[in-house]
Amino acid sequence: MNKLTVKDIKDWKGKRVLVRCDFNVPMKDGKITDENRIQGALPTIQYLLDHGAKVVLCSHMGKPHSIFSDEVKLNKKDKAKVEAGETTKEAIIEKAKKDEPKKLTLAPVAARLNELLGGKVVFAHDVVGPDAQAKVAALKEGEAVLLENLRFHWEEEKKELEFCKKLAAYCDIYVNDAFGTAHRSHASTAAIVEYGLVKTAVCGFLIEKELTVMADSLDHPVHPFVAILGGAKVADKLNVISNLLEKCDTLIIGGGMAYTFLKAQGCEVGTSLVDDEKIGYCRDMIEKAKAAGKELLLPVDTVITKDFPDPIDAPIEVSTVPSNAIPADMMGLDIGEETRKRFAEKIVNAKTVIWNGPMGVFENPTLAAGTIAVAKALADAKNATTIVGGGDSAAACTQLGFADKITHISTGGGASLELFEGKVLPGIACLNDRT
Repeated sequence: MNKLTVKDIKDWKGKRVLVRCDFNVPMKDGKITDENRIQGALPTIQYLLDHGAKVVLCSHMGKPHSIFSDEVKLNKKDKAKVEAGETTKEAIIEKAKKDEPKKLTLAPVAARLNELLGGKVVFAHDVVGPDAQAKVAALKEGEAVLLENLRFHWEEEKKELEFCKKLAAYCDIYVNDAFGTAHRSHASTAAIVEYGLVKTAVCGFLIEKELTVMADSLDHPVHPFVAILGGAKVADKLNVISNLLEKCDTLIIGGGMAYTFLKAQGCEVGTSLVDDEKIGYCRDMIEKAKAAGKELLLPVDTVITKDFPDPIDAPIEVSTVPSNAIPADMMGLDIGEETRKRFAEKIVNAKTVIWNGPMGVFENPTLAAGTIAVAKALADAKNATTIVGGGDSAAACTQLGFADKITHISTGGGASLELFEGKVLPGIACLNDRT
């Protein structure tokens, strides 16, 4: 890691600082249900406040319709409804104007931050409007303001220049501490620096930790190095698979994506999820592993059921069969007991382990055993550096109580994947290099 951090800036006193955080926390009935991302941002915010900075915090929340801007974008689901004649764009916008300011506001986050930081945080009810401008102007040293949801403005994701100028006007120094959005080139994540609007740009403690642990483990792993990939689709992890095969000793494939690999080997997979367009790619990866002397492990047995559970956590009847003999009318939704043992043995004997993606439909108690087994194996790998790459894998580790036994759980699923893929992350690339 060759980027400046907040500790490289020697004088924060009186400086106006725009800090991009990731406060996209889960909410239910207006209450925060998991504040891990808030807790992760606290060290950087507290450091800046303690050193006399005037702190402007910003983040997105969810995927709103950009209702406070001139350009309203419909998501795929809403577009389909309009095309089917079930509703109109105008009706969707009107409903969004009523619902989204309540559902996707960052006000609850501001209230929680204010509690955690001793009453030093106020909330601005807009982003670049009169309330935000007034509250930023009124900031005293050691105080902070949290702006409203950045994605209420379409300009955020489109990195529109005038919007970037308004954000940049809030600060002398930019700090990115939102690893979860570092793979996005949006106004607040990269563009205000890319456009040259802010000259001094550094990372916070959270991004520093993410890069130090994950990048170092990928670039200089201690062997044996085991990589575990799960989740639904091969298409989501094409370059990740190829890149990891060049670095790891063993690549474990589970989750829905395993069935495309199994079909590529000629196995009967029934009605399991398969990406037929990627069967050739899976064959290529199997051959790449053989040619490189790498071990590619697929499930040897599979937990099957007739229909996907609806709702997802509904009780279901299951059985276990060899992975090459799934009945034509059945689907695989988790790895079987023998596979769990094989995967766990590889993991506990490794020195470096990275994991992204569940082994099955872990939201269903009956189909969670594979994901639980992998999480437990990481927790039991006492002599290894163990890294969980955000997303569902991180949620599973936290829910199952293994989080404190794992070296590092990333705050960014998509960003972690792109790091595993070997990509440059815009939110990191834009920051000042150490000379």
